[in-house]
Amino acid sequence: MRKVRTVFFVLIFCELLLAQGTRTWNESSYEDFERGTAKGVAISSKGSLKLAPAFKVVYTSPSTFIWSIAADKDGTVYAATGAPARVYRITPDGKGVVIFEPRELQVQVVALGSDGAVYAATSPDGKVYKITRNRATTGAAPEFSAEVFFDPKTKYIWDMKFDSDGRLYLATGDRGEIYRVDKNGQGSVFFKSDEAHIRVLTFDPKGNVIAGSDGSGLIYRITPAGEGFVLYSAPKKEITSLAVDASGNIFASGTGEKRAFSPGSAPALPIVGPNPPQPQTPGGLALPANVNLAGSDVYMIAPDGSPRKLWSSHDDIVYALTFDAAGRLIAGTGNKGRIYSIATNGDFEDLLKGSANQISAFSKAPNGGVYCSSSNLGKIFLMSDSPEAEGVFESDVQDARIFSRWGRAEVRARGNYEVFARSGNVDNPDRNWSPWTRVDVTKDSRLEIPAARFVQWRVILKPASAPTQLDEIAINYLSKNVAPVVDDIAVQVGARFPTLPHISTTDTVSIGFGSTPPPQITHIESPISAVRDRAYVAVRWAAHDENDDDLVYSIYYRGENEHDWKLLKSGIADKSYSFESSLLPDGAYVLKIVASDAPSHTPEDALTDEKESTRFEIDNTPPRIQNLAARIEGQQLHVTFLATDDFSAIQRAEYSVDAGEWQYLEPVGQISDARTENYDFNALLSIPPQALEDHAEKAKHGSRTNAAPLSEHVIVVRVYDRHDNEATAKYIAH
Repeated sequence: MRKVRTVFFVLIFCELLLAQGTRTWNESSYEDFERGTAKGVAISSKGSLKLAPAFKVVYTSPSTFIWSIAADKDGTVYAATGAPARVYRITPDGKGVVIFEPRELQVQVVALGSDGAVYAATSPDGKVYKITRNRATTGAAPEFSAEVFFDPKTKYIWDMKFDSDGRLYLATGDRGEIYRVDKNGQGSVFFKSDEAHIRVLTFDPKGNVIAGSDGSGLIYRITPAGEGFVLYSAPKKEITSLAVDASGNIFASGTGEKRAFSPGSAPALPIVGPNPPQPQTPGGLALPANVNLAGSDVYMIAPDGSPRKLWSSHDDIVYALTFDAAGRLIAGTGNKGRIYSIATNGDFEDLLKGSANQISAFSKAPNGGVYCSSSNLGKIFLMSDSPEAEGVFESDVQDARIFSRWGRAEVRARGNYEVFARSGNVDNPDRNWSPWTRVDVTKDSRLEIPAARFVQWRVILKPASAPTQLDEIAINYLSKNVAPVVDDIAVQVGARFPTLPHISTTDTVSIGFGSTPPPQITHIESPISAVRDRAYVAVRWAAHDENDDDLVYSIYYRGENEHDWKLLKSGIADKSYSFESSLLPDGAYVLKIVASDAPSHTPEDALTDEKESTRFEIDNTPPRIQNLAARIEGQQLHVTFLATDDFSAIQRAEYSVDAGEWQYLEPVGQISDARTENYDFNALLSIPPQALEDHAEKAKHGSRTNAAPLSEHVIVVRVYDRHDNEATAKYIAH
């Protein structure tokens, strides 16, 4: 008895879940918030909104691409650029000057030496230049001079880093070599890989060189003696950035599919143009078509050498990694200019979006900030370690699809925030929507915005003693009920739908109603194929409801020349039904489907729609064969009979003589199109040769051959009407 009560309660609860009435638009996940527009607001992968770090443009370069940046302790930034190739010096107040302009196409990387000089590497067929500041005796802007510091005589210089002893390491291609250069500019190959390109360099706390390659996506650890060991072979083909924390954890980003890649060709660079994205070499030439830059991974290699994937994106390509003042891993990406923070447990935050396509490089700034450079457009940004003074987030536009009245907004948040809402009847909020109206979340009141089809919310976040955070917003609304629509009906005579298995209520498992609701009951919408069955009629229909209400259907029938509709079946939840054709007498009929949204509304608010089928016929009565007669005339059988049907025309007839093959038979006049057809035909007889000889012998002696038949013959005829009802009759001819 207890089990029966549980089942009953489950069914009642599920019916309540299915009731449409008041609806709720809820946004509480990362995917929900990503569809909105954030300005100064970070979106957490856990599904929350927080104030983003303060972010501002420091300098906009005339160059399209900024490949690398390096900042000194005073906050002055040096930028390596391309198109045109220059090195810029940008002061913290945003003033920039060109301090080096080589003949090569790109300044690929810039680094600051302990001697105060700026080192710049160019590509292709580039060199390392040492840029020094001339002593100025006047108040005029300082001038810089440059000289070749080292020439590796290789095609590309991708990266360079100074070690703690002031030695310079160069990552090069297209021979996959790392050079080490002393302070006096003397250098040689430090490590030779079997890859085409060594793309990035850094150091671990023990002074080992950590290098990433392009081709096989290898991450090397190389001792100061030049002994290399592959720490990890990434699933991606190119390692685009490296970062090592104080504990010795190595973080690496990878991109591109591992495919055949010709040695010496340039790896993917963060120069992805507008539409469509097109990677380029430093010379501006497109990379081979087999390079796929879609998406990136970020990996973490622990000090014991164990690797794991922290983060992955199908859309963003990671070009730069660094750490902020709080020790969080920061990733700069393209081609939407996003900056993410990534935790070691895989959680992440979409922090910022720069006004450029790619965030290409990072460098530490004074007071815990991080300088960020970009390409397409070439800009320098400063990301602070303190939050914005105000952040604004606008949700995506919710389409209720029907004119709706708005109820309460339920907000789950903390700190200092304000919520606003607006509505309209076109999908673009800029086209005469209502103004933003503040929502008083402290009162249990409805949104004071006009009833409409579309709605949108906005939240303004401000700093507070406990960090401001919004986790969820839900807007309740009631759509105006719209009648359902029956789109189409199809009737198939001589078919039925198979019976689907039903779950017995005695097998229902008890469900606890704590924090987990019971499963919602749904109807199977996939089409069910009808099977042939002459004793049934199958009807299928299509219907929809703009409110997404649950619908219930009734079937009515009406005979030809009748006035009133008669109920055949009501309370149907599915969109198909079959019934025995014998329930209806022979004749022509029309079915009507009535759809009602009553399960989702009160009786006063429920609406219906109906649609009639095309005319169809039911005929379960076979035709009749009358006056069948046959006589033997020589070697032929002359047969006559009449076929008649009370409802439909005679479709076809066949005959068989002495259990022979069935032969097609045409009526008198040849066209079979009437409910009564006459048949008059001759059928050849198959008489054995011995019987013919006996017959001839008797004829010589004057026997009465015409009075006595040669043998006895059986003629069988069968007739079909247009509904394949069959009638059969036989006649014995002597």
